Amino acid sequence: MVDSPPNSRERQSETPAKTEENAPADAGEAQVNQLLPPTDAAAEASARLPTHLAGLADKARDYVRAASSANTNRAYEADWRHFNAWRRRQGLSNFPANEPRIVGLYITACASGAASADRKPNSVATIERRLSALSWGFRQLGESFDRKDKHVLTVLAGIKRTHARPPVQKEAVLPEDLLAMLATLEVGDLRGLRDRAVLLLGFAGGLRRSEIVGLDCGAKQTEDASGWVEILDKGLIVTLRGKTGWREVEIGRGSSEATCPIAALQTWLKFARINHGPLFRRVASVNSGVGADRLTDKHVARLVKATALAAGVRGDLSEGERAQKFSGHSLRAGLASSAEVDERYVQKQLGHASAEMTRRYQRRRDRFRVNLTKAAGL
Repeated sequence: MVDSPPNSRERQSETPAKTEENAPADAGEAQVNQLLPPTDAAAEASARLPTHLAGLADKARDYVRAASSANTNRAYEADWRHFNAWRRRQGLSNFPANEPRIVGLYITACASGAASADRKPNSVATIERRLSALSWGFRQLGESFDRKDKHVLTVLAGIKRTHARPPVQKEAVLPEDLLAMLATLEVGDLRGLRDRAVLLLGFAGGLRRSEIVGLDCGAKQTEDASGWVEILDKGLIVTLRGKTGWREVEIGRGSSEATCPIAALQTWLKFARINHGPLFRRVASVNSGVGADRLTDKHVARLVKATALAAGVRGDLSEGERAQKFSGHSLRAGLASSAEVDERYVQKQLGHASAEMTRRYQRRRDRFRVNLTKAAGL
């Protein structure tokens, strides 16, 4: 019941395989590789600069990567490989990659399933992300690409009209569900203590899974951290780095020791003997304590799904349906759906720019609280 270091199969699953789909496509893709330092192409580009600027060039590439989250960078890099592999297979390597007609053909292939070896059509959300990756990549290479080009917009509009579907929302983990999920965890081992703290902190803070695992014990302790915590008498302050800057999330103490996220976190830190660096880490083995490696956000998703299934949450559904209902986002939706406070406080906790976005997370809100039919006199 404890974590073990990832085996070779796990490591292979985390690293994209060198298949035809993501292999370098042609000479044009060598330019793309400049976005993925360190690479030979990037080093060659730096070599053309005066020697005294080489260090600044390396630092600039670091800042380029830091401009987006690690998950976004990985997605963009995979999309670049996908686009260029498709161009090669279609014999389009000699055509300008940023030509709107080429991009229009590409997103059409994505929508129809012809762009990938598995013939699986991409969702509209995936296609829009691929377009964002192309825009970002061409911009970094100093090449022009107008995502709002009439041809690209018209093709995308047709794809949306034909293939767009309402968003599939994950099930919200409600307080009673969370208590049942906590009861499935072992309280006598480090892994159980850690996972208990992960669930409670994620729920009470309305945190994304990447935000949970990106936390450190304090500020400026590790380079890959996305935030840190400060434990106070009345609660916990989580400082997070988001897309639009830094924000603070206040998490108050619970009404009992058993359901208090701060108590759960303090217990984990005490028995794991952690006082510096990543907050949540792999448990190496039963008796050897914890390792130095930070948990990945995939662990949170697996944890929520596994404990929800073990606790029998949404037992009215089949096991296959239930497995699709839960993810790390279920904790965030659970807080938004359960907190009986003014909506603006929930919006602030989740870090949303608009109340409308917050309402998308509120699975149990009264949609007919404002009845315009009666208000109009009918």
